[in-house]
Amino acid sequence: MKKRHFERVRFELQQRSVVVSRVERTSEGFITIVFTGPLLAQFNSLSFDDHIKFIFTNAAGETVRRDYTPRSFNTATQELAIEFALHAHGDASDWAKNAKLGDSAVIAGPKGSMVIPRDFDWHLLIADSSSLPALARRLEELPVDAQMMAFIQVEHVNDRRKFETLNSQVITWVETHQEVVTLVEGLALPAGEGFSWVAGEHAFALQVRDILLEKGQAKELMKAAAYWKKGAANFHEKI
Repeated sequence: MKKRHFERVRFELQQRSVVVSRVERTSEGFITIVFTGPLLAQFNSLSFDDHIKFIFTNAAGETVRRDYTPRSFNTATQELAIEFALHAHGDASDWAKNAKLGDSAVIAGPKGSMVIPRDFDWHLLIADSSSLPALARRLEELPVDAQMMAFIQVEHVNDRRKFETLNSQVITWVETHQEVVTLVEGLALPAGEGFSWVAGEHAFALQVRDILLEKGQAKELMKAAAYWKKGAANFHEKI
């Protein structure tokens, strides 16, 4: 059996001033904001779940830092897209709702990328609304013939999307974290060497990770992360 390994690539940590060049409504609860600026010339993001610090000024004039995934980056045009969830209540969501052309911000990072092979026998992706942009990027980057399953939790039906980048995909949308947990509990992992990715609320991601380990998912072929935690602000943690 072919053994696949993750590759860690490190970058020099930089802060880059950027401005809004385009605002696109992705769905009822998500908005994609495209940033540009000459300092993006050296920007790099090699993995779908890279994290950058989005640094901006809130309505009270305070500097705020939040973690986001680069949704896409166009090297030729030096355009970086970040997708924001609008259902959330907080400074970043408020900033995104009111963003207009020419608004300024600062992007810091990423510090590096963990490059995950795309030729696994199968891919299992599990997300809630906080990690949906990262999952969407992964789907776009996988080979068209990749075998992929995804369980995705979003509270609002209008935030469900169609993904047409893969020939073989099984995507199940649900409204609660518990529904995802139930799906994972009833899942039989496919044969072959597969990769599992889990990201979302802290307790949810921990629970799903533990279930997958019990089912025989190799720990070294899984990534799990908490993108947020109930009761905490600006929380991100590898688990």
